[in-house]
Amino acid sequence: MSTDALPPLEPQFRRNGKRTRALFASCPDDNITDEERSVRMRLSVKIQDEFQQFKTLPSALLAQQGAVGPARPKEHLKMITAGGDSETSRIIAKIDNTPVAQPSTFSSSTKLSQALALHKTTRIIKPTYHPPWKLVRVISGHLWLDRVVKIWDLASGELKLSLTGHISTVRGLAVSPRHPYLFSCGEDKMVKCWDLESNKVIRHYHGHLSGVYAMDIHPTLDVLVTCGRDASARVWDMRTKANIHVLAGHTGTVADVKCQESDPQVVTGSMDSTVRLWDLAAGKTMVTLTHHKKSVRALAIHPTEFSFASGSAGGNNIKKWKCPEGSFVFNFSGHNAIINTLSVNAEGVFFSGADNGSMTFWDYNTGTPFQNLDDIPQPGSLEAEAGVFCSTFDMTGTRLITGGADKTIKVYAEQSR
Repeated sequence: MSTDALPPLEPQFRRNGKRTRALFASCPDDNITDEERSVRMRLSVKIQDEFQQFKTLPSALLAQQGAVGPARPKEHLKMITAGGDSETSRIIAKIDNTPVAQPSTFSSSTKLSQALALHKTTRIIKPTYHPPWKLVRVISGHLWLDRVVKIWDLASGELKLSLTGHISTVRGLAVSPRHPYLFSCGEDKMVKCWDLESNKVIRHYHGHLSGVYAMDIHPTLDVLVTCGRDASARVWDMRTKANIHVLAGHTGTVADVKCQESDPQVVTGSMDSTVRLWDLAAGKTMVTLTHHKKSVRALAIHPTEFSFASGSAGGNNIKKWKCPEGSFVFNFSGHNAIINTLSVNAEGVFFSGADNGSMTFWDYNTGTPFQNLDDIPQPGSLEAEAGVFCSTFDMTGTRLITGGADKTIKVYAEQSR
């Protein structure tokens, strides 16, 4: 075969050279083309323009910045004699390369380190031990929708007095700690003041346009606050029956109201899923809390700590708030039911009762549940009548009294250690 018929080798060499270069182009090479230099230069300029201000901290922060970690150890040189006395050869050895501990950034006295230390401390707070609670007495005597206010001897469970006068369901009661007065309210739109010395109604407070659901007495002023289905809370002069304020702003039934001697002196929870803190002097809203997703049915004010709790339905349905600004503290997580009632005593025992009869006892300071119970309907009641409607601790805080859908009053007490 003649060599004249073969293709020339020069194009083949050029083609193979291109393939070889494409295969090993990622390898470092000193022969960088002008195009590659241009790309690197443009990238360098772009990085310089965009990140120049972030390469170093501002001088104010740099002054507070400590060493990020252990400093690189310096090499210590020491002359060491090797061999016998006759040998004069010397070698240089490197010794003591142990890293030298440097103060960490988080140990400096900056606001960031202090906040992190505080956060770490608050997370490891252990709940206070509380003895478990048990049912000690069941008081029966009410009939369904009997519209009667009954006064009981708590020690013996005996009925002492029945007060009649309401023409519909009684929804709220309040006893004055400074006067011989008992106040009641109900679905009949009536608010009554009973003189416990004569056992008669001595005052009526007229003004609500619909059923009155809850009431509370101011601890230091002769003031009564009521709330109900007309989406308002009303402030009454206890003696003159004058309607001092109409606390308007809620868009749904106001289900609960609590009073305290310091601002906010009135707190309301509503079916519109909000909690409002009120300026009692001005009769206006100070703060509206919108953290709840469903209707707020229950409130509880701590007797000594300047805080309160609110309860609704659904997940994360019990929340703790700090007064006076109403800042959110944390959720009491775990009681996933429709919360009807909340109570707390001075020892930090916090109680929540639900519409399905479930009850939880919590450590109020940490939000840790320490006991779960179920309200058991009494004989003669339906299984559906297991709901807990209301609750309160007695004046000593050692007994918890609840009212249930089975028409009974139950008394719980701490078990002896």
